[in-house]
Amino acid sequence: MEAFQSMKALVARDGYSTLLVRRPMQATMLCVGCVVLLMFLICNYSSPFGVSAISHYFNNALLTKEKHESELEIILRNASMENKTVIITNLNDAWAEPGSIFDVFRESFQIGNQTQQFLNHLVVINWDQKAHARCQDIHPHCYQIESKTENATFSKEAFFMTQDYLHIVWKKIEFLGLVLQLGYNFVFTDTDIMWLRNPLEHFEEDADFQTSCDYFTGNSSDPNNAPNTGLSYVKSNEKTIWFYQFWFNSSKIYPDMHDQDAFNMIKMHPNVSSMNMKIRYISTTYFGGFCEPSEDLNQVCTMHANCCIGLDHKIKDLKMLLQDWKNYTALPENEKQQSHPSWSVPQSCRLPPNE
Repeated sequence: MEAFQSMKALVARDGYSTLLVRRPMQATMLCVGCVVLLMFLICNYSSPFGVSAISHYFNNALLTKEKHESELEIILRNASMENKTVIITNLNDAWAEPGSIFDVFRESFQIGNQTQQFLNHLVVINWDQKAHARCQDIHPHCYQIESKTENATFSKEAFFMTQDYLHIVWKKIEFLGLVLQLGYNFVFTDTDIMWLRNPLEHFEEDADFQTSCDYFTGNSSDPNNAPNTGLSYVKSNEKTIWFYQFWFNSSKIYPDMHDQDAFNMIKMHPNVSSMNMKIRYISTTYFGGFCEPSEDLNQVCTMHANCCIGLDHKIKDLKMLLQDWKNYTALPENEKQQSHPSWSVPQSCRLPPNE
């Protein structure tokens, strides 16, 4: 007891009693803090919609693109309109073969009403070397994405809803998010969309995200529209950059869905609503398709080979569509207004009943 009292007096005398109390408390608090931080990171990372998950994804995306960014930025800058807007489509070898979709797509720009100029602003992202080589032969702005997986390459037709198809569509969302990060607005267009008039005239000036529809309700603000994001106009800002991160992350929640169906699942998500991003759906009067054709050739801007499965079917009907357009443009102006010409398609793309 005397020894204990002597030690206590010595500690008190030298001012160490406070340290002896504080050090265990500090150590305990440090351990508790580490545990709480670890739990927070695990929870956020495990949630596809968590902040940490999104940051982790996009940091990795930027790292994997780092060696290509300077090339991509040069291409975007060279293709950009004055307001930093580019047009983007994507292509693999099956769609790039001579006489295939890419040639039909380019022809639509060439015979459309004042649409040829937009080829100067078109960036073609390619999924394989053959498509990239063909693109470079006939088009000035081509960018190849490394998209090989362990079991597949993407030089052949990626059939609807196969693993190759799902990989490509989600890789596309990742890429478009990067374009927004680099500060460029874009009009994304599937290659089976024919450009017949200037679609930019029908986009709302103050909207953040605008998309065409398979079926249009008549109200551009109605989330019950059936969107088809194969043609979309997106402005680069904090809201849309966040949204594309969020959209890409939804692939973890809906791994068996393609990007458009996932968009339908998240477009009214509370997190999206809280961002106050202005989403608009564009009438099929201007942005038609085989699902719901534009009925007035005097107003149509684009026509999409949607509601159609199979590359050969698309090509046949799109060639017929362009012939319809040539027949229309050959009419005298007064006859265009009075005769109400219509489409002869879809034919090969006509879906069986109840499909």
